[in-house]
Amino acid sequence: MIYLVTTIHILVCFFIIIVVLLQSGKSGDISAAFGGQGSQTAFGPRGAASALSKATTWSAVAFMITSITLSVYATRRGGPTSVLQGVKSQPVKTQPAPAPKPSAPPTQK
Repeated sequence: MIYLVTTIHILVCFFIIIVVLLQSGKSGDISAAFGGQGSQTAFGPRGAASALSKATTWSAVAFMITSITLSVYATRRGGPTSVLQGVKSQPVKTQPAPAPKPSAPPTQK
């Protein structure tokens, strides 16, 4: 089961990359990002959603679902573990602090 979900997850990842790269930008220049003449609203003109934007939305949903499924499976299978759990710790070698030298009281004249 986990192999099927992992395979779907990888395929969805590649599909998202392809679909996002195929989409054209909503506004052509950098001035549109700062409220220039290229954009009429805050986030650009919103028309009917194209097939690529719908494919992006559905593949993003599939990506989130497979990510959550893989995460839940990983926590149930192994539980929370540390990366350094199998590493043996060596005792820390510390040098003893030198004993403070007794200071002579200042002589008064």
